[in-house]
Amino acid sequence: MIKPADLAGYRNGPVYVRRSMHVPPRFDAVRELMPAFFDLLQNEPEPAVRVVMGHFMFVHIHPYVDGNGRMGRFLMNVMMASGGYPWTVVPLARRADYMAALEQASVRHDIAPFASLLSSLIKGSTEH
Repeated sequence: MIKPADLAGYRNGPVYVRRSMHVPPRFDAVRELMPAFFDLLQNEPEPAVRVVMGHFMFVHIHPYVDGNGRMGRFLMNVMMASGGYPWTVVPLARRADYMAALEQASVRHDIAPFASLLSSLIKGSTEH
């Protein structure tokens, strides 16, 4: 269980992502990384780049003890809506692809598979 104090503000200790080689930045770096993250979003004029980089950077930083993936997908959709893209859900059937693409971006520094995955999910949501 999460302690009530852990629900306020950014995390105060290390976190780990299950079944991932990615280790999020130390908790003391989060307080510097989050303002840089917000600056990145604010200064990026291209909506598609904001969606991909915004989602990736948020889950890469992992600012909270829990809920980073859910919050990252919510932020992704807010950025999609602001850029004129449809609300998009990562279906359970594509979860392994989603996690593998994030792993590729985090550990191997290759964001192309993640961008391609999001593009295919957006295209799939407009076909319904």
